[in-house]
Amino acid sequence: MKIVIINYGAGNIQSIMFAIERLGFKAVLSNNPKEIQQADKVIFPGVGEASSAMKKLIESGLDSLIPNLKQPVLGICLGMQLMCNSSEEGNTKGLGIFDVDVIKFSNKVKVPQMGWNQIYNLKSDLFKGIPAHEFMYLVHSFYVPDCAESIATTDYEMEYASALRKDNFYGTQFHPEKSGAVGEKILENFLKM
Repeated sequence: MKIVIINYGAGNIQSIMFAIERLGFKAVLSNNPKEIQQADKVIFPGVGEASSAMKKLIESGLDSLIPNLKQPVLGICLGMQLMCNSSEEGNTKGLGIFDVDVIKFSNKVKVPQMGWNQIYNLKSDLFKGIPAHEFMYLVHSFYVPDCAESIATTDYEMEYASALRKDNFYGTQFHPEKSGAVGEKILENFLKM
């Protein structure tokens, strides 16, 4: 199985690579369109700021490639947010895969939300064997409101979508690669789809 982690300069890719290796798989880092298209599974990570990350995707032509991928694609954290229509962070137009906009938490709560929080309302094979209310690791100042494409929910100030799915595209706001054995099980479920 060929697993490609999209390398566009906005990812904490090493921890994802190590998590995949611990599961007994190998992944390659690439920003080569042909290599990404030929992958069996694609992981779209992201750490950082939405507008500068989107600029890097546009410069490399990956902004038009990613929405047209046919194999399973997993966006993580900022990767998931960039797959939405837009983000309030830097007033950024996204890839439009998920029909929802990313908005900022209010100043009524500590921002960023950083640390462990529960996921529930689990609605996908991505969470096969995962009980509701498991804790996942999150670091984010912007969130995706609960929507039709939500497959997991988290509560911080209000309930929001902590995972999304549309067709072959999946996204997690949390970092499965930093969420211990349960997070790695979610990664494994994705890799076995």
